[in-house]
Amino acid sequence: MEKAVVLLSGGLDSATCLAIAAETRDVHALTFDYGSKHSREIDSAKAVAAKLGADKHTVMKIELDAIGGSSLIDENIDIEKTGNVTGEIPSSYVPARNLTFLSLGVALAEVVGAGEVFIGANSIDYSGYPDCRPEFIDAFQKAVDVGTKAGAGGTSVKIIAPLLNMSKSQIIQKGAEMGVPYELTWTCYSGGERACGKCEACVLRLRGFEGAGIADPIEYEG
Repeated sequence: MEKAVVLLSGGLDSATCLAIAAETRDVHALTFDYGSKHSREIDSAKAVAAKLGADKHTVMKIELDAIGGSSLIDENIDIEKTGNVTGEIPSSYVPARNLTFLSLGVALAEVVGAGEVFIGANSIDYSGYPDCRPEFIDAFQKAVDVGTKAGAGGTSVKIIAPLLNMSKSQIIQKGAEMGVPYELTWTCYSGGERACGKCEACVLRLRGFEGAGIADPIEYEG
């Protein structure tokens, strides 16, 4: 089978993306330890990669916390727990995160001979991050086409975002049909034994499961 790199955060979107890719490709999962305030997503990514049969799984450390500017990585910025989604770009936005992740994913793809990099970006039920929009994916693809050895040789690495235009409930329904182990995933911006249920990520996840008519298998506080 063809090889593909899959960016795997440990959340439900990237887990679903991994399942989609693994159906027809040999998958090299790539997770980033980027300086988050907790490591729950990394633990989840390892469990999901093993459960879904990724051929290889690399955890790469990059220190985005040295830059800061996000409540997910900056100790001076509190994580918002308002219990709703405002539609504005929240403090959890990590500057250039997907730009950085995709760049390293393409680099790995060139080295291991993978023709595609999968990302679980979603632009329907999301927190308004600019690097999750179709315009960003299209622009990044153009950069890959002209800025890599593979692209210059006419065999550019393709960026695949299969969930880009799906609602959260549609993603969950598809994942449930494919047997994605959502009980192993972690979405909450906070660490701890249970998800907070109040940050934007939790709110979007809970709405998605409710819309899909499926019980969320993880535990929440309260």
